[in-house]
Amino acid sequence: MNDYQAYLPIAVEATRRAGDAIRRQSPGTLSAKGDRDVVSELDYAIERDLRTFLHAETPDIGFLGEEEGPSGSSSRRWVLDPIDGTSNYVRGLPLCAVSLALVDGNEAVAGVIQLPFLSATYTAASGGGAHVNGEPITISGTTCMSQALVAIGDYAVGPGAETRNRLRFALTSQLAAEVQRIRMTGSAALDLAWLAEGRLDAALTLSNHPWDMAAGVIIAREAGAVVTDGNGARHDITSTMTLAVTPELTGPILAAYQKAAALVRTHVDLVKDEP
Repeated sequence: MNDYQAYLPIAVEATRRAGDAIRRQSPGTLSAKGDRDVVSELDYAIERDLRTFLHAETPDIGFLGEEEGPSGSSSRRWVLDPIDGTSNYVRGLPLCAVSLALVDGNEAVAGVIQLPFLSATYTAASGGGAHVNGEPITISGTTCMSQALVAIGDYAVGPGAETRNRLRFALTSQLAAEVQRIRMTGSAALDLAWLAEGRLDAALTLSNHPWDMAAGVIIAREAGAVVTDGNGARHDITSTMTLAVTPELTGPILAAYQKAAALVRTHVDLVKDEP
C-alpha cells in the first residue's frame, strides 16, 4: 500500500458522512451564487462537517472547499465538492455526487466519489487501480466514434455566457455528427465516475474547478482513461478544461474539440472584420 492509498479509508468515511446527510436531510434554504446558479444550506453544512472531520484525522493536510475556500498551507490538501449537481439534487433528480480528492502539488493522487442515491462509491489512489463498492472497474473497450456515448458538461451561465457557449455549441454540433449519443447529466464527478466504469466513453468539461474534477480525474485515470486539457497536455488542477476519454478515442475526440475551437476562432475573426 502506498502513502496515498492509506488515505482512502478516511476519504471514504468522509464521503459516507456527506452521503448520509444528503439522503436524510432536506436542502434547506437556497441562495443564489450567480446567474441561475444556487447553493443550499446543506452544501455549507456538509463542507463544514468534512473540513472539521478531515482536519481531526489529517491535521497536516490542507483543505479546499467549493463553498468556503481554502484552509491550511500544506502542499497536500483535500479538495471537496459537497454536492456536485446541486441543481439536480434540489429538484429530486438522483444525478448528484460527493466529490473528495487528495491533491499533492497540482496532481490528484487519491479520490472518492459517492453517488448517494445510486448506492455507488468510486475510489482510486495512484497506482492502485479504480473501484466501485470495492470491486475493480475499467473503462470501456469502445474504439469507434459511431459507437461512443459522450458526456458534455453544462452550458455556461452568467456574464460572458454567450461567448463561452460558442465553443460548447460548436463541440456539441461536431460530436453529434460523429458519436452514437451525447449526454448532459449535470454532474462532472458523475460523468468521470461513469467513464471509469465503462458506462460512458468520454467525459468532456470545458470549464474547470478543482473541486469538480480532481477526484474524478484520478478515478478515471486509474481505470485506464486518458485525461488531457484542450491542447492534449496532461491534465492537472491548473488545467482550464478536461477531456477524459478511452484511449482509442482520444485522438478523434481531441480532433473534434480542436476543429470546434477553430470554427469558433474563425467566427470571431469574421465578426471583427465586419464593417
